[in-house]
Amino acid sequence: MTTTNATGKPVSRPNDARFSPGPTRKFEGWTTNHLAGAALGRSHRSADGKAKLKFVIDRSKEMLRMPDDWRLGIVAGSDTGAVECAMWNLLGPRPVDVLVWEAFGKDWAVDATSELKLNARTIKADFGDLPDLTTVNFDHDVVLTWNGTTSGVRMPSGDMIPANRKGLVIADATSAAFAMNIPWDKVDVVTWSWQKVLGGEAAHGMLALGPRAVERIESFKPDRAIPKIYRIRKGDGLNEAIFEGATLNTPSLLATEDCLVALDWAEKIGGLDGMISRSQANFNVMQAWIERTDWAEFMAVDPATRSTTSICVRVTDPVFDGLDEDAQRAFVKRMLTMVGDEGVAFDIEGYRSAPPSFRIWGGGTVEASDIEALTPWLDWAFAAVKGEYAAKAA
Repeated sequence: MTTTNATGKPVSRPNDARFSPGPTRKFEGWTTNHLAGAALGRSHRSADGKAKLKFVIDRSKEMLRMPDDWRLGIVAGSDTGAVECAMWNLLGPRPVDVLVWEAFGKDWAVDATSELKLNARTIKADFGDLPDLTTVNFDHDVVLTWNGTTSGVRMPSGDMIPANRKGLVIADATSAAFAMNIPWDKVDVVTWSWQKVLGGEAAHGMLALGPRAVERIESFKPDRAIPKIYRIRKGDGLNEAIFEGATLNTPSLLATEDCLVALDWAEKIGGLDGMISRSQANFNVMQAWIERTDWAEFMAVDPATRSTTSICVRVTDPVFDGLDEDAQRAFVKRMLTMVGDEGVAFDIEGYRSAPPSFRIWGGGTVEASDIEALTPWLDWAFAAVKGEYAAKAA
């Protein structure tokens, strides 16, 4: 039973109100003192600077259980830069299927069709659903978002991806890496960023290339112009230095240290298994709340596709359903303003192109106890706003 005070507000509060889906909160106990070992004022091309960058690569590969024959490098522009780097360098020799079920998948479809002007088709589903995966042609190259940060819908597994596929599978895994198992044998390119599950700083992307992607680099040279920060080729093959700690532009060695600190913490709490377990625990709290709540539901329709990191929630109530979309957005915004003003939840609004909704980040740096403490405040805010709208209608 929820305990409230004389004003009807819940008594308990989250210890940390930062539930943003990116940049996400730091792990419990993080302070700037953790960054004391940063190679500040040093060149990223110095031995020390390059060693720090290579350490991020090696430790990430180890924790994610990436196969030894995969390459991993640090690129500019966060996950967006990593996905676009892959698309601009690899796509062209085969038709392309782009799977779209959330905002970033739509961005990759625009890149494929309007910018790169490829022989591409878009296989689309509305927010909350996956496209019909049986229609995907894996003889084509395939671009997909493994976990939809803006929809809360994820791939249930890699079972539908054939081992003998002829095309490449490029997986945007920015809110999946370090929170979900990646089936490395079913994908050829995987990307993510530091500011999602690790709680790191923004602007740095990770580009992982499997053997089939490397083979594509060696056998296919695009006739398009490629921006300097995306040029991962050297001569007729891959620029291997990028995957040994060299970068195509200047990275932040302060952010690099922060990433290493996050990896230290992740290792201490059980590595990948520990991170997955913590994310699942956060989702379980939200699921238990949804099950006992009559006004909210997951945006993801199929339980097998519900994200454990980007937990997207829509309002389901007759009062809310009777409003037009602008009024629904105003309703949700009013709720989120209330919990923000109370200092119990910051930055939980749904993505701007998603249906009216809110989302709670459930990655491993978030404490399940904080989500538990937040849920009564969501009930409080909903009841207050519903009352306001009912009074207006009376």
